Order: sequence, then C-alpha cells, then structure tokens
Amino acid sequence: MTTASQAGPAEASAVEIAAAIRSGTVTAAEVVENALARVTALDGDLHAFVERTDALARAQAAEVDAALARGDDPGPLAGVPIAVKDLIATAGVPTRNGSVVYGDWIPEEDDIVVERVRRAGAVVLGKTTVPEFGYSAAGHSPVSPPARNPWNPELTPGGSSAGSAVAVATGMAPLALGSDGGGSVRIPASLCGLVGYKASMGRVPLYPGCRDERFPGMSSWETIEHIGPITRSVADAALLMSVIAGPDPRDRHSLPAGDVDWRGAVSAGSAQDLAGKRIAYSADLGYLPVDPRVRSTVAAAVETFEKLGATVVEADPGIDDPRSYIWSIVMADSDLVGMRGLVAQHRDRMSPHLVELIERRWTAEEFTTAQMMRKRVVNQLWRFMQNYDLLITPTLAVPAFPIGIQGPELIDGRMVDSGSWLGFLNIFNWSGQPALSVPAGFTADGLPVGLQIVGPHLGDAAVLAAGALFEREQPWHHRWPGASATGTTPERKLAR
Repeated sequence: MTTASQAGPAEASAVEIAAAIRSGTVTAAEVVENALARVTALDGDLHAFVERTDALARAQAAEVDAALARGDDPGPLAGVPIAVKDLIATAGVPTRNGSVVYGDWIPEEDDIVVERVRRAGAVVLGKTTVPEFGYSAAGHSPVSPPARNPWNPELTPGGSSAGSAVAVATGMAPLALGSDGGGSVRIPASLCGLVGYKASMGRVPLYPGCRDERFPGMSSWETIEHIGPITRSVADAALLMSVIAGPDPRDRHSLPAGDVDWRGAVSAGSAQDLAGKRIAYSADLGYLPVDPRVRSTVAAAVETFEKLGATVVEADPGIDDPRSYIWSIVMADSDLVGMRGLVAQHRDRMSPHLVELIERRWTAEEFTTAQMMRKRVVNQLWRFMQNYDLLITPTLAVPAFPIGIQGPELIDGRMVDSGSWLGFLNIFNWSGQPALSVPAGFTADGLPVGLQIVGPHLGDAAVLAAGALFEREQPWHHRWPGASATGTTPERKLAR
C-alpha cells in the first residue's frame, strides 16, 4: 500500500496531503505547484480542465501556509487541491456550463459546496470539462475538446462529470466535485476506476445550481440533482463529505446535520461492519442487458462481501423498467420557456440532442405520467429495502466505449437504445437513496469496472462503511492508468 512517506503529491491521498501540510512536512505552496505542473504536463492530451485558476490556487495556498504560520487552523482540507465541475458556480471564475450560452458568464457567488471547500482550506485548481448543461453521459461538449479516458484515451471517461474524473484518475487533483442528476458522478467514477458518491437527497445542499430561476439550463434537474465527491478512495470521499454536507436555508431540501460521522464511518476498526448484514445483489435489475465482462467482474467482487461476514442474496428489486420516462422527469424539472429562448438564439452552436429535447412538444400527460412512474419506482424500492441492509449492482452495464457516441448500440448481443448502459443509476436519484460506486476490478484489456453499493434513504454511513471495507480487501485505488504518467513531474516526497 502506498503511504504518504512513499508517494509524491500526485499519488498521495487528500487525507495524507492535508496531514502532511499540517505537520509542516510540505507546504501548501509546494503542493499546489506540483499539482499545476502535473496539469500542464498531462492536460493537453486529456482535456480535464476548461478553465485553470492558477493565480487563485496560489493565493489560496499562501493563505493556508500563512494560517499555519500564525498557529491558526486552516480547515480540514488544508492546502488540498480540488477540481470543480463547470456546472458548479464559482465566484469570479468563468462557469460556462459547457455551453456557448454561458460562454462569458462569471458568477457573483459560489455554489454552497464551493463556499464550503474554500472555507475548509481547499485549493481550487480550476473548472472541469462537462457536456452542455450536463445533458450527456458521454462527456460531449460543443465548446471544448472531449475529455479522454486515461486508461485508454480513445475511449470516453463518461459524463457528465467527465473532466473531474479525469483530473482525479491522473493525479492532477486528489479531490473533485461533480454533480449527479442521473448518475453523473458515478458514471465517470466507474469508467475511470474511481470512487464516486451520491449521498442521500438533501445531505449536500445546492444553490445557485438547479435553484436560481434567472439562469435557464442551469436551473434544471432540481428534484433529482446531487453534488458529490469523486476521489481515489472512500476515505477521501468521506473527508470531502464531512465538509460539504449539512443544511443551508437556500436549499429547501437540505437535511439537518449531525446523524452521520462521515470520517468515522470509514475509519479502520469502525463499529460499522458487515457481520450479520443482509445484502441483495442484482446483476441486471431483472431487465437490463449487461456486458459479460461487467457481469463476471462484479460477480467476483461480490464474493468479497460474503468473506467480510455479510449474507448476500441474489434478488431483483422488482421495479418496472423506467427508462422511457427519464427525460420526461428531467424536462419537467427544467425551464422549457427559457431554454427554448436560448435555442432560438444559439441553435446552431448547441448540442443537437439537447436542442431536440428542448424543442420536443412535451405534453402535460407525459410529465404527470412520468411523475407517477417515479412514485411507483420509489415505493417499490423502499419496500424492497425493508428486507435488506444494502443493495449491490454493477454501476454501469458496460466498460468504457469510444468517444463520439452517446452509448453502445449492442450489449450482450442485444440491440439497445443509446442510454441503456445507464440503467442502474437514475432510479436512485428518483428515490434519493445513497449510492456509491467503487472499483470492482478490471476487464482483461485493462478497463475499470465499477460496483454500486446502495442503501436505504439516509443510510449513508452504512454505504460508506461497506465501501471502505470492500476497498481494504480490494485496493484498486493504488492502480494507476498509463496515461497518468506518474512520476513525470518533479515531486517532493510527503512524510507523516
């Protein structure tokens, strides 16, 4: 296992970096310079970032070092570099949302999560690549080159938090913020061999994203959107959750804090273990085609949970196939009048699939039928979870596929629509349940495969604890993609 005394800043975890900066082993300024050098060395090929904030990062690092010199506490993320998805507002920094529509927009206020990571001492490296308004799971954007999967740059890293995942997978940043309205944290985490966490609805407040009615496109997805961490380890995800979770009056869905010890839930020797737990394992939810490589990799990984003392039962939740209703839910959450106004001005420079969605003549019956389907699925899921502590599924139905398409047309010999590969994800946005993607293993040709751990609503501690226990048995976060080129930039060794 790599430790802080053995790894340079690119390979060290956020937990290790914060501890090393606090101890004086390394300065925040040194860490940020190493991170910026790594971005310079790698990002010309991988396109993780759409906006670098070098001056801001150096100023924030200087503030951390000055606070430590005064004997002050700079916060739990003291000097840790972080990448921020370009759908998440950052005051004074361009936030384009992957669209020409917001090409010149510089927010006057941070999103709540950005406020919190800044206050906690994090160093913002820049904004990361997204598809237009997040309306693609394959990372396409009309305003920037596509982010590339560091395990194979000809393949997609997934979306919509594409650049955030690439930045973490290659060691440009140990932490990244992504958003997840239908899997957009878990998708790139799975395809890039990372940890991606969507907490219970309301754990992490959002504003202005999803909730500021002045900004069409940006104000979509409100009842299903989450913001969450993308990291290389469950411990780092828990560290970031400890900073960004908690109520805020700007988000009427936000939950009171205090019932989850985020870092304690994943610590070694935690009281949260798997002995006596009942886990349901569904390889396909009863209706999804799944690539045999994914099916076999996840099935082998599930055996680890039995070794850890859990009772694993193969069981499908018995839900109706909801895939035909997904976009009705999204568009019912959107400002169609405002977005149609944007299309009228910018049609030729917007993503064709997004324009098609916006211009479609949606009916009230389509929206209300979709809402009833959502309620049905949510009720089916909570009833199913009465019999189980956790549910495990593949995160995605396929490994990474070539850049330039929205999804494969053939899975396990079956012709499918372009969104079929995402079928394990959006239902848990609908239900608000916590869902964690962790690396399950790799295909024979070296592509990551993700495993999804789902808990009942508000069962966040149990989900993270299970992920941490699995990770200790299967420490895939110490395996690096070839495109990360670790060791190519000067790195000072960290020590405890």
